[in-house]
Amino acid sequence: MGEEAWQLSNPMLGIGAIVATFILFYVVGYISNRKSSSVTDLYVAGSSIGPLTNGLAMASTYMSLATFLGITALILQLQVPFIMLWIQLILSIPLITIIYGTSLRRMGAFSPTHFIRERYGLSASIIAALFMILVSLMYALGQMIGIALAFETVLGIPYMTGLIVGGLVIVGYVTLGGMAGASNNAAIQMVIIALMFIVPLGAIMKAMGGSGWFFPPLLYSDMVPAMLEAMPNFFDYQFSPKWYVSLIGLTIGSLGLPHLAMRIYTASSLKSARTAMVWFAFIIGLVFSATYAMGFVGVYATETQGVAISAADADKLTLILNLVYNPEWVTALVIAGAISAGLSTLSGNLLAIGALLSQDIVSVLKPDLKVRTRVKLGYAAIFTGGIISILLAINPPAFLVVSILWAFGLAGVTNAPLIIVGVWWKEANKFGAIAASVIGGALYIVVSPFVFPSIVLTGHSVTDGMGLSGAMLAIPVSFILLIVVSYLTNRMPKLSAMLTAKEDHALIERIHGWKDVHPGRYNSTIGAAITVVFFTVIAVWAVMPWNM
Repeated sequence: MGEEAWQLSNPMLGIGAIVATFILFYVVGYISNRKSSSVTDLYVAGSSIGPLTNGLAMASTYMSLATFLGITALILQLQVPFIMLWIQLILSIPLITIIYGTSLRRMGAFSPTHFIRERYGLSASIIAALFMILVSLMYALGQMIGIALAFETVLGIPYMTGLIVGGLVIVGYVTLGGMAGASNNAAIQMVIIALMFIVPLGAIMKAMGGSGWFFPPLLYSDMVPAMLEAMPNFFDYQFSPKWYVSLIGLTIGSLGLPHLAMRIYTASSLKSARTAMVWFAFIIGLVFSATYAMGFVGVYATETQGVAISAADADKLTLILNLVYNPEWVTALVIAGAISAGLSTLSGNLLAIGALLSQDIVSVLKPDLKVRTRVKLGYAAIFTGGIISILLAINPPAFLVVSILWAFGLAGVTNAPLIIVGVWWKEANKFGAIAASVIGGALYIVVSPFVFPSIVLTGHSVTDGMGLSGAMLAIPVSFILLIVVSYLTNRMPKLSAMLTAKEDHALIERIHGWKDVHPGRYNSTIGAAITVVFFTVIAVWAVMPWNM
């Protein structure tokens, strides 16, 4: 089949599946959010979401359309060992819950930026909010690209038309539904994602002659000998140890993603949030494993079955495999599943943008705004964020997942250090926080290949393009700046007089559940010194040649 054939011959199948899912999502969103009358209702669903729904929603929000399209493209083109990457990413919600989620929830926070405002002051929180809006836009960009590709496959329409039509429909859906609608829909979407990804993958494996088709995430072993004969190094860990260490930056980045942390705050209780974490880890591990299997099957098809997929079509791998090996009605359902994945993540991203802009910037600068005005402002911010993400997707990167991984890195540089250190070390202050965000964020942007293409850290296209090399340098620098600048300024009388150390210490004790304030808690100078030395070693290693 040629490149021009990668679309449904009967578009009505795809249109029918998409319309049916959209009607379902709009109805659920409207019913869920019709009673929203406050910002708490809009952004955290009144903290009323149960553990199973929240766990499914967490997984759906995190998984994104890249699960269907972007990651499989990189496996096809680069044979990158994404099993390692998935292990890093699955840690996200458990670590958020353990490291700071339950602590911040005791504050009644809408977002991590709320904690940053209470911990470091207004200036630091506005800087963090601006960076997090950029992170959310870059994350949303990847979803918009994938949705445009899905509409292109369904209707055979140009990418730009699919982007505008699909993007506007989805932005309207998210704006209408709020967090209650997004949570309930995301749980439904997670079920659709799992079924429409794993079941068709099993049918593809069966058509190829694989005997493990009944459990695609793991049982493709009988296909391995033919794969190794065609591509002996597919399973080799062919990159340097430095490459795998750099993946840890994605885990740190995930700790700073606002749309993930917001899921902790929607839980009905701390116990519910912890139970949701278990559901999250289970379902996301199942589908992530299937994603790697889909990438394996895609390479298997191109190397042993004669299926030709051009580099321009790599993002469509999942859809192409279904077009080749399954009936068209199955492909239509897979497309509906892919769009569901994009919807769930876009919902989280746009709601985070709305909360950041309306609650963490405008409402803080203008605290006398009426509640109704704040809610309206939130809806306007959600809609505006969606329109901006559509505009950014007009000239997309080569692979849709690139913008998502880059967003992880920026969150790890500008947001995660402030939260992690701020929750667990009393000496952290606003001077260190501002230095870490501004200098670390600027460094990450400068060494990436997207803003200044002539200035890159290593010159290696894979690590630079995925944001790995930049994150491996900038994240340690951010931690070092936060700790060192805070430690020094705390001991400068003129600057220390501008700080609220007593209130900060009481805040830390309170969010950890203590009723008294003890000077020795969360105040280790030795621990801070060890952290600085550790990250200094990593930063020095990051600027050395990668030797891939």
